[in-house]
Amino acid sequence: MRSRFTLINLLAFVFASMFFVSACSGTKTEKPTPPVAAKVSHELTNHGITRIDPYYWLNDRDNPDVIAYLTAENEYTKKYMEHTDALQQKLYDEMLGRIQQTDISVPYKVNGYYYYTRFEEGQEYPLYCRKKESLDGAEEIMLNTNEMAKGFAFYQIGSWQISNDNNLLAFSVDTVSRRQYTIYFKDLTTGEIHDQKIPNTSGNMAWANDNKTLFYSIKDESLRPFKILKHTLGNDYMSDALVYHETDPTFNSFVFKTKSREYVMIGSMSTMSSEYRYIPSDKPDAEFVVFEPRQRDLLYSIDHFGPDFYIRTNYEAQNFRLMRTPVAKTGIANWIEVIAHRQDVLLEDFDVFSQYLAVSERKEGLIQLRIMNWSGNEDYYIDFGEPTYLAYLSTNLDFETDKLQYGYTSLTTPNSVFEFSMSTREKKLLKQQEVVGGYNPDDYVSERVYATSHDGVKVPVSLVYKKGLVKDGSNPLVLYGYGSYGASMDAYFSSSRLSLLDRGFVWAITHIRGGEEMGRQWYEDGKMLKKKNTFYDFIACGEHMISEGFTSPDKMFAMGGSAGGLLVGAVANMRPDLWKGIVAQVPFVDVVTTMLDENIPLTTGEYDEWGNPNDKAYFDYMLSYSPYDNIEAKEYPALLVTTGLHDSQVQYWEPAKWVAKLRDTKTDKNTLLLQTNMEFGHGGASGRFERLKEAALEFAFMMNELEMKE
Repeated sequence: MRSRFTLINLLAFVFASMFFVSACSGTKTEKPTPPVAAKVSHELTNHGITRIDPYYWLNDRDNPDVIAYLTAENEYTKKYMEHTDALQQKLYDEMLGRIQQTDISVPYKVNGYYYYTRFEEGQEYPLYCRKKESLDGAEEIMLNTNEMAKGFAFYQIGSWQISNDNNLLAFSVDTVSRRQYTIYFKDLTTGEIHDQKIPNTSGNMAWANDNKTLFYSIKDESLRPFKILKHTLGNDYMSDALVYHETDPTFNSFVFKTKSREYVMIGSMSTMSSEYRYIPSDKPDAEFVVFEPRQRDLLYSIDHFGPDFYIRTNYEAQNFRLMRTPVAKTGIANWIEVIAHRQDVLLEDFDVFSQYLAVSERKEGLIQLRIMNWSGNEDYYIDFGEPTYLAYLSTNLDFETDKLQYGYTSLTTPNSVFEFSMSTREKKLLKQQEVVGGYNPDDYVSERVYATSHDGVKVPVSLVYKKGLVKDGSNPLVLYGYGSYGASMDAYFSSSRLSLLDRGFVWAITHIRGGEEMGRQWYEDGKMLKKKNTFYDFIACGEHMISEGFTSPDKMFAMGGSAGGLLVGAVANMRPDLWKGIVAQVPFVDVVTTMLDENIPLTTGEYDEWGNPNDKAYFDYMLSYSPYDNIEAKEYPALLVTTGLHDSQVQYWEPAKWVAKLRDTKTDKNTLLLQTNMEFGHGGASGRFERLKEAALEFAFMMNELEMKE
């Protein structure tokens, strides 16, 4: 049941808001008075422990008082940062000025067409285009997102799929930023967008080969993709047939077509288990057949080529191995090993060609691209020659080629796409991100260092800074981290980041436990009842930055988003003395209450990530680190906290409650700002330029705390 205001609470809130508006009406030199959120006692009792949450009432986006409070916080942030408006504009102009506004992606060919996206000067959104048979052919604009987005504060194309005859385009659109997509259909021969549409989907879909049947996934009340339906073009979506229902609330379902285009696959995935079923793409009315039944702790993914399915799996292989099996015999007893498990190498991805196999592996924290031919006489790695970088397999949809497209970037190398001949080992740069105005990578230094965590484990850190930097502790530094879901934070180039590097900042990316940088065990050691290793690792990285002279506690900022927001929220409680300030982007900070609410998106599907707090052992452990529950009456570093009203991943009320409680409890007078985007969700703005304004605010916040004017 929702908590309700008493008249006294409501009057107190209104008075605080009125006082705030009055205080903000003065000159720029006056320090504005922050809004004060009303406190309404709300008891939460679990396992015999009662928690009092005075800001639980913020959990209602339909309550006008909630909107009024969030608006008041936004006005406070605006007024507090008003003297940095010129700096923010300068930062924005710098970042915008580095972007090649007229740009085009590297085309890829599939089923007789070359597909690509391109941007036009001054436009926020891409055009989705194709050319038939040759890149010298006439351009066909399939979707002009700039025209489609007119009148919307947020507009995002989720995914799109072309029918087998190349004439029909199915595409999904989100106009709220809550990751609920509506599917539309466009006839590419006439340019007509059909009247029929399918709401409440995940945006995920796959065509059968009959050019009229589309499989897609829809979401339940908690926004979990839980059903796969079959739509026949021309029919009302209300009559679409259900082909799969995922009844286990810890699993998400999805659909895709194999690279060979011969099979439609339905996948069902949880943190520690997966299951697939399939039909031939030519037989959309066939019954889906289970590939291998789900088992606890069995993960696998599938692609198809020729007579075999190829399977990446952790079956008897913690760091995964590659298997294959005949199409007619998919059971695990028939799987044949192609690449064996290795204790020091994580097999991350693979791409099958008629003569070659391309594999993405991770060793000692770095991606390696391995090339093997099927005859067994070639097996080698592509050399990259930098101490820290990100490499990845790009779009490779043609089996009958020896040309591999891969991407490469580092802290000093702009994102690049190469074409690599797997037979001659020659590589050709197809495209490199252009930094307008000139950029010389030799002006910057990247390196990789190791910090020692509380238990003796060595934690990698990737750094970049301007050449000539003196390690005397006087440099401002941003320590960035994530450390959850096995997501590895690799070193990548950012032209926006140059605005900080050129002002003397060091940018440091921590490769802490909870990711998979150092293999699957790295992930296992940073989740569930070992989650605190993530926080200890990050603290150790911060201490190492100080001991090595890169920075000092009065110059260092922690930054993280979503689960990375949990990270920086936890270390704010554990070691507030280490940081000058913290930037917490859409932070997951109310861990216990959220994980007890099965109606919130992501909750049930993440029991294997955080634990199920209905079990007392997990409840107690979560409670011991949850940032919101562990706020104390002590000094905290300066904080900029961002969120989105429509966030479906981390609900806006988590950061809102966190800020309200911090403001009421902490003993310092350090900056505390909450910025709620009232029109966007978890990923922020949808336009490529609008996002730069968010970065400009974050950069200006840090510079302001350091009293840097320019």
